[in-house]
Amino acid sequence: MMTISQSRTASQLLQKVNAIAGTMVVRARELAQLIKNRRDATMLAGLDDRMLADIGLTRGDLRDAYSEPVWTDPTAILVSRAHERRANRRRASVGLAEKVFDSPSIVPAARQNAFEAPVSARYY
Repeated sequence: MMTISQSRTASQLLQKVNAIAGTMVVRARELAQLIKNRRDATMLAGLDDRMLADIGLTRGDLRDAYSEPVWTDPTAILVSRAHERRANRRRASVGLAEKVFDSPSIVPAARQNAFEAPVSARYY
């Protein structure tokens, strides 16, 4: 009876060690991927504005991605912004994204009533 309980305890201990080691391996892979993605985003910062526009990004997108905490992945923001712009371009080409509303001008006019003539404004 003593050998059965000792072997059961040893197998439980090995299972716990295996689970902890597996968790550590997963976390190490996530950390390595985070470092790689941050390095790739740094390479994007070296591109000029025209090249960034070709992939659907702006300097503001890069600044937003780097304003996140260090432990978050900056490429997640960059990917979402690029997909968002691509979807808006598709909607605009079909004519779904363009909404024109009449709105008053925010610039004071020389005439008495600044709200006489509405100005056409586009919202995307």
